[in-house]
Amino acid sequence: MSQAAVANPDSDAPVAAPSDVPQALPGSEALTLLRQLPEWGTVVTIVLHGGSVFEFKGPFPQGEEGRGFYNLDGPVPGFHGHLNLAAIDYIGFQEKPHAGRPAYALTFNNFQQGNIFKVFLGRDSDGGIWPEQLQRFNALKQSALPLPTIKEQSA
Repeated sequence: MSQAAVANPDSDAPVAAPSDVPQALPGSEALTLLRQLPEWGTVVTIVLHGGSVFEFKGPFPQGEEGRGFYNLDGPVPGFHGHLNLAAIDYIGFQEKPHAGRPAYALTFNNFQQGNIFKVFLGRDSDGGIWPEQLQRFNALKQSALPLPTIKEQSA
């Protein structure tokens, strides 16, 4: 977990957030992150809807902002769509094993409706996480805030 600083009510000095408090980025950072994801290389994007799992393996497509959406404009065939930026309240960091191997994902979430979609880090031909992607993932976590703080700020 990130060692993001939180206010200590008894002191002016910041203290590290407890490790059991989920860390996240505010949804206001979604556009910047979405613009960076195409540089990460092959990832796995997952959309959970209606009990189904939709999965796209490949580079996250580039896009552009318009009318409150981030409009994905990847190659054809490929992944396309329109992401409602206002619906993304926070971006979480999922770290849990999948099929016995470490797995990492950026989770784009809405406070009321839950997860919108996830972007899992890609794997090399031996099944290992791409080191460059893990470095980027960990760097993002360093700027994360405690999720309760983000929730309070959005209220």
